[in-house]
Amino acid sequence: MAEPVLEIRGLRIALPKDSDRAEAVSGVSFSVAAGEIVCLVGESGSGKSVIAFSAMGLLPKSLPVVSGTIALQGENLVGASEYRLRELRCTRMGMIFQEPMTALNPVMRCGDQIDEVLRAHTQLAAAVRREKIIAMIAQVHLPDPVRMVDSFPHQLSGGQRQRIMIAMALVLGPSLLIADEPTTALDVTTQAQILKLIRELQRDRGTGVLFITHDFGVVAEIADRVAVLQYGELVEMGPTAQILSAPQHPYTRMLIASVPSHTPPARPPVAGAGDAIVLSTEALAKTYSTAGLFGGARKVDAARDVSIEIRKGETLGIVGESGSGKSTVARCIARLIDPSGGKILLCGTDIARMPAGRLRELRHKVQIVFQDPYRSLNPRRTVGESIIEGPMNYGLARHDALERSRKLMELVRLDPGALERYPHQFSGGQRQRICIARALAMEPELLIADEAVSALDVSVQAQVLKLLEEIRHSLHLAVLFITHDLRVAAQVCDKVAVMSKGIVVEYGPAEQVFRAPQHEYTRALFDAAPGRGFEFAAA
Repeated sequence: MAEPVLEIRGLRIALPKDSDRAEAVSGVSFSVAAGEIVCLVGESGSGKSVIAFSAMGLLPKSLPVVSGTIALQGENLVGASEYRLRELRCTRMGMIFQEPMTALNPVMRCGDQIDEVLRAHTQLAAAVRREKIIAMIAQVHLPDPVRMVDSFPHQLSGGQRQRIMIAMALVLGPSLLIADEPTTALDVTTQAQILKLIRELQRDRGTGVLFITHDFGVVAEIADRVAVLQYGELVEMGPTAQILSAPQHPYTRMLIASVPSHTPPARPPVAGAGDAIVLSTEALAKTYSTAGLFGGARKVDAARDVSIEIRKGETLGIVGESGSGKSTVARCIARLIDPSGGKILLCGTDIARMPAGRLRELRHKVQIVFQDPYRSLNPRRTVGESIIEGPMNYGLARHDALERSRKLMELVRLDPGALERYPHQFSGGQRQRICIARALAMEPELLIADEAVSALDVSVQAQVLKLLEEIRHSLHLAVLFITHDLRVAAQVCDKVAVMSKGIVVEYGPAEQVFRAPQHEYTRALFDAAPGRGFEFAAA
């Protein structure tokens, strides 16, 4: 193995005194060689990002390094001055962050943001810097590099913004690249492109890569070695094939067992659910019109001729890339936005153009669980107040609403005594359970889950999916499940609608769609899924 570009030995990082445990990282040792990709995996709170930020010298003072070394090409960074760390960032080590829209400055052109790196670390003339920036943007396979230089972040797609971040991190050719969940928010085809790009750049430049992820499909696709973290401790490390196919530690086995399969399981119908159609759409359409910068208008068909149906006790999945129209359809069905055409039949009643006054009587029948539980709950209200708000707005007495909330907390496997606590006192998975309880408090006929598990760790994701399945069976709910994760769709959906550019291109039973996809777009989606050809230990 080549000499390590990053070598961590006996690293210990303390947590604040009021934390659940004493250390964020406890005696971790591992290395990353030149030309090697090491994946750090583990659940939220395992210490993955803390290790990455400590290597970059970006830890807050509340998380001090107690002992150990972090050596970058032999130079210990622990205790290095801020001036020295600034010299090393971008020149010898670069970082790609999870959310490029947050990491990039929204009021600066993309080229100017890359130019900041060059101006800070080189004496190159402006014309030479611009040439270097355009060449780097071309190297990360962005179309029309000159236009990209002069574009603002909001004018680019998520995958394009992430490529700008990669260009910024690699423009000075650092020896170490740290990637902190860089593909988590991306759909499968864009994710595949970014992973291929990172692997290509790493191979061509001989860069050592520390890749942080909770997605084992990504691990199977990109990693040379895998390090597994639990509660700040390194519990297992080894070659990728060995870790994923024959894990030794119980925690690693649990994580891998939680990875959903691409193969749909046998899904018997929900007992007693019947054949009642809860929701159907007929030629549903949504067109957005935007005013042009110099006059005129531009029309975008976000959804066209969408016809689907969901029966009582059934789960319909809508899958597709970002911008395919999935969430637009869900928001039209919930009447959070008004459709431009077509019908939305809720329990036989067309609500597509129903006025707000009449619609209010029916709104409780459709409830949504959104992607981000952090933003879905009011941080200033107890979770109990958030759960009872809807039922009380529909006339339920406070005492009865509280009693219902206690039963729902038990249903979602949380302590009813926690109703007096605030959202920040719960984990991400617990917050999502609270959001499910809040939705169920309205006693809906249709539950819409809009990317409801995409932000969760694989083990927490498995728990929430199991919970949704149990609720579907016990309450005979109809579920509309929006996701870009094909593994998840395969496990929870009875039927699947595949969307591309606002149109349903394939629609049918999940087993049929996954085993023998007919449309070329569906096949391309499945082929792009990371780790699709890898057999995990749990498979």
